[in-house]
Amino acid sequence: MNSGRSTEEFSIQKRGHLLIEDPLLNKGTAFSDQERSQFGLVGLLPPHIDTLEEQVERSYEAFCDFQNDIDKHIFLRQLQDENETLYYRLLLEHISEMMPIVYTPVVGLACERFSHIYRRPRGIFISYPERDQMDEILENIERDIEVIVVTDGERILGLGDQGAGGMGIPIGKLSLYTLCGGIDPAKTLPILLDLGTNNEERLDDPRYVGWREHRIKGAEYDAFIDQFVQAVKKRFPDVLLQWEDFASVDAERILDKYRDDLCTFNDDIQGTAAVTTGTILAAIEAAGGKLTDQNIVMLGAGSAGVGICLQLKQAMLQSGLSEDEAKARFYVIDRDGLLHSGRSDLDELHQRLAQSPENLQGWDCDVSGAISFADVVRNAKPGVLVGATGQTGAFTEEIIREMASHEEHPVIFPLSNPTSRAEATPEDLLKWTDGKAVIATGSPFDPVEYNGVTHVIAQCNNSYIFPAMGLGIRASRARRVTDSMFMAAAFALKEASPALKDPTASLLPSLTIIRDVGRSIARAVAQAAIDAEVADSLTAEEIDQRIEETMWKPEYKSL
Repeated sequence: MNSGRSTEEFSIQKRGHLLIEDPLLNKGTAFSDQERSQFGLVGLLPPHIDTLEEQVERSYEAFCDFQNDIDKHIFLRQLQDENETLYYRLLLEHISEMMPIVYTPVVGLACERFSHIYRRPRGIFISYPERDQMDEILENIERDIEVIVVTDGERILGLGDQGAGGMGIPIGKLSLYTLCGGIDPAKTLPILLDLGTNNEERLDDPRYVGWREHRIKGAEYDAFIDQFVQAVKKRFPDVLLQWEDFASVDAERILDKYRDDLCTFNDDIQGTAAVTTGTILAAIEAAGGKLTDQNIVMLGAGSAGVGICLQLKQAMLQSGLSEDEAKARFYVIDRDGLLHSGRSDLDELHQRLAQSPENLQGWDCDVSGAISFADVVRNAKPGVLVGATGQTGAFTEEIIREMASHEEHPVIFPLSNPTSRAEATPEDLLKWTDGKAVIATGSPFDPVEYNGVTHVIAQCNNSYIFPAMGLGIRASRARRVTDSMFMAAAFALKEASPALKDPTASLLPSLTIIRDVGRSIARAVAQAAIDAEVADSLTAEEIDQRIEETMWKPEYKSL
């Protein structure tokens, strides 16, 4: 075990204002008379003793008083820094309303304005000038840590380089680990690796809190990352380390280098792939189709788009297709058009999804040069279209109507975040397909009324996957994260789809039962880890027991 002190030990050592100011221990007005006397709190709090339920009601009233989303986000972040138990109980009771505030889409604006709304330290910042002090920095964390989310802030959602402002993402992700997956907040740690920023607006901002230099790249960047990984392994050898919002060129390389070195995964690559795969599988089945019959167009060849395609391809292989048959089903498009083997600019990863010239024979366009998005949709006749571009309006009416002309129920997923970067709105997609499209989005959208039918739009959000992955990994004591564990998560998510029982229902379950869904996914993940021999050998009953023991609940405990 790690050498950090436990939360219980803090409760003995801290008194008075120090106790009230610790968000992991603070109960505010809910401290009992005995606790107030024992821990030097008499007179420091109003005399009335509230229940947690009363505190939730008061906090919700305060939340509702704010008129805009960023102020609501700031309020919730301040509450988190004051009293984590109250914060998570409030979120659980109002999860559908508040998850978009603490995470997408509002977290994007919070990252952009991070330096202006900064209030109180949370997590740790490791800047490039402090690279030789990493061991000392991590030793400043006096708790056992089981889950770390780390970013370098270079590719925040669809907003690009936010530098130190990217810290909003690890903070938000770990909030969802606790909210949706029941990971104890005392055992989580957000980290921002500050290697500078190439965002001139941030560098010119007098309020910017980060290291005010352009980004370190190349050999120096790789050495910094390696130094960080070694420091984490030394201080927290059993931790789950999640990489988040790194530039595509770095994300793949980092994952490949360290995935067999410690318990780690990249949520943009693997988590996005799993939630999208599970949701697409549900969409195809709900529409009466089969995965192996689908041609799939992916607009966007970054880490998310490629990861989704590779996992869907693996699902096709598991369904009986050969490697060549499965590969022929995918049409991936980057800024220079369709990936095909005639192009000389493709790296090894993109070559794995490049179409062969034989599959393009007979197309009514010039296949010797750049092949456009419109050309691909017209000729490939896809049943599934996914967007991971960050480009608003990339799904045009002409292209969507072309797709709908040859597909009865086109599956269309504009996944880019935040909402302002979506490739199309659900309202337009339903209008252009005469209400027949099966839709999931990356950011939340309100239900859409079309021809008297209400369409509930599923948010294909990683929050269905990575918290449950964390729960399954911690419960099974997994030592590594395998592709099979993500595939198990995808299939478990598909089985939870309400649309399998009612085609008019949402593709994904309600957020109000996300902890129950998380248990089911965690169970599948734990079993896959056991099957891959990277976790303890457990029976089904022991897995369930471990999951319940691992899940933290927002309830006050006696000090």
